[in-house]
Amino acid sequence: MNIPSELKYTKDHEWIKIDGDIATVGITDFAQGELGDIVYVEVETVGEELEQEEVFGTVEAVKTVSDLFLPLTGEILEFNENLESDPELVNSDPYGEGWMVKIKISDTSQIDDLLSADGYKKVIGA
Repeated sequence: MNIPSELKYTKDHEWIKIDGDIATVGITDFAQGELGDIVYVEVETVGEELEQEEVFGTVEAVKTVSDLFLPLTGEILEFNENLESDPELVNSDPYGEGWMVKIKISDTSQIDDLLSADGYKKVIGA
């Protein structure tokens, strides 16, 4: 299982790449594996300011629909529009082309509460 050490993680199986005050967010390799084949990603919160842990979208797989929880308070700047026509990118490249949103972080102190790769491995029992 792929858990890049340079990223941050949440117990809700999102990964976060921090670049200054911009964070790129997606779901982990573990999460996409548990969900199965992803058929649709919906994010209708672009331009909105959301609080940490608020739902920013959903992922629909063949088996289920799951909410996506914002790992940091901030404004949703961008949705990965490639997922509209090619949602399976989340399965094939969860940490690359399968990213979901970019946010402008409002409270950088929340970054300290995110999990390291080792901390996330403990959550999933890896």
